[in-house]
Amino acid sequence: MSTESVEPQENAVETPAPLEPKDMDQHECAACGYIYQPTKGDDRSGIAAGVAFEELPITWKCPVCGAPKKRFQNIGPLNAPSGFKQNLGYGFGVNTLTPGQKNLLIFGALIVGFIFFLSLYGLQ
Repeated sequence: MSTESVEPQENAVETPAPLEPKDMDQHECAACGYIYQPTKGDDRSGIAAGVAFEELPITWKCPVCGAPKKRFQNIGPLNAPSGFKQNLGYGFGVNTLTPGQKNLLIFGALIVGFIFFLSLYGLQ
């Protein structure tokens, strides 16, 4: 049995706690459409990345139009499925796709359809 004592590291660097999904919600300015993203922060106002919208000072204003903080609306997390949460279980599974995935599915299907249409010219 060893009698070694475990000592805390003196020069340990604290890593910031990961943002909770609620804290990663984006907020959009109702006046101009500017979107505050907590993962990017606001360089113009000196707000570091990782600061949740709720933690912004009450005097913070939109960097584009100067609208007060109360004019912002929560639009949800980045790359979240669009639509109401209760409707995500319906359909053929496309309701849970992010907007980028939906674009890939739609335009990919259009390209495949166009190639199929062009292949019909090869029939004699």
